Amino acid sequence: MNQENIGKFLRELRKEKGLTQEQAAEKLNVSNRSISRWETARTMPDFDLLLELGRMYEVSIEELLEGRRTEDHEVSMDRTLRQIAEYNNTKRDRLLHRQLILACIGVLAWIVFLGLELLGMADSGWSEAVASAAAGIAFGMSMVMVLYTIYHLNLDREKNSHRS
Repeated sequence: MNQENIGKFLRELRKEKGLTQEQAAEKLNVSNRSISRWETARTMPDFDLLLELGRMYEVSIEELLEGRRTEDHEVSMDRTLRQIAEYNNTKRDRLLHRQLILACIGVLAWIVFLGLELLGMADSGWSEAVASAAAGIAFGMSMVMVLYTIYHLNLDREKNSHRS
């Protein structure tokens, strides 16, 4: 699965249908910014949106994941399932990568704060300002990480409830 090929293919399909990004976004009930990000391979649509894209552009999921039109004899169930698994793993990996970055920033900030506190430097002058800022950043990153995780868990729950 090549994200750049998928993005180019989505752009070609949209243009074949004579749609602007705004029109495609309206049909899919997403922002035109989302369409732009998909077509420039900065992000990928959620899997349920891939289904909608396939319907709208009259192509199969296999073709969307392949990033090109395929002949029916080329498509196998095994390959399709591998592509879907890879697609889901890519989205999960991006989420985990973002969470790791937030956690690292928070941990580094706590280390700075605790280091200054243990050295007795967190009580006055510039080091007090640095310690306070580090504590604030650490707390803020912790909260952002929790909210980010809750947001994505809620998205998953909503998707699962729509499928039922």
